[in-house]
Amino acid sequence: MRLDDLPKSDRVEDRRGLPAGPAGIGIGTVVVLALIGWALGIDPSTLIGGAEQMLPGDSQTQQQQVPTGAPSDEMGRFVSAVLGSTEEVWTGVFAQAGKKYTPPTLVMFSGATQSGCGFAQSAMGPFYCPMDQKVYLDTSFFQDLEQRFGACDVGSKTCQFSEAYVIAHEIGHHVQNQLGLLPQVQQAQRAMDQAEANGLQVRVELQADCLAGVWANRAQAKWQFIEPGDVESALQTASAIGDDRLQRQTQGYVVPDSFTHGSSAQRTRWFTTGFKSGDVASCDTFGTQEP
Repeated sequence: MRLDDLPKSDRVEDRRGLPAGPAGIGIGTVVVLALIGWALGIDPSTLIGGAEQMLPGDSQTQQQQVPTGAPSDEMGRFVSAVLGSTEEVWTGVFAQAGKKYTPPTLVMFSGATQSGCGFAQSAMGPFYCPMDQKVYLDTSFFQDLEQRFGACDVGSKTCQFSEAYVIAHEIGHHVQNQLGLLPQVQQAQRAMDQAEANGLQVRVELQADCLAGVWANRAQAKWQFIEPGDVESALQTASAIGDDRLQRQTQGYVVPDSFTHGSSAQRTRWFTTGFKSGDVASCDTFGTQEP
């Protein structure tokens, strides 16, 4: 993956090395965190449990000075380049549809930090928070992709494109939010049982995979940044983080009703769909009987 020609984004908050800081939590916050966790496929107890460890009432009063702009280290430059390419691609896509795209901010952190959706921990993996329209990324997750999940060949340059796919997937959620889809999904899920809500969430996640493919297609057409082996590495990553494979590895069996992101086959298929077409219309995971 070649980064030289990709535009760099200054919409990066670099919180690496900063303490997480305090946050308050009340009954209303618990409800909000539970709904957000349910809607985004994050275990609500993780959000709530982390928030409950903090002291109440201080989250608004103890703000820290956070460096913003394109970081100067290698990982920071990589994240800034991927984010910058998504900004140009989605600004163009929205403009073609007569709409305005407002890019999100990406927060790089280490260990834990505060988010508009509650207490963020590295164990949660990268996620998008619609409450503050920010993507949260502990870059140690990329080491997990290589070493824990076997999502790409350790130390291989092609792992960079796998990491870019992960970022582009989260940006896909921001695109969904900009289009008004995420609020509609959250509202619909409130009237569903857990299995139905999970099924709807799978469609949200698979669409984000497809949108990541659309980004890759259009970015490649503009900057020719993809190198041999990159796409195969992204597909390997999509397969490695499929719900069925993760469940089989962690508990030895698969429970499809509990899926929140889709199977390995589904994730690779939808990324491929977006990559081959470069067309948002091809990403209608909600219009198919089986996603």
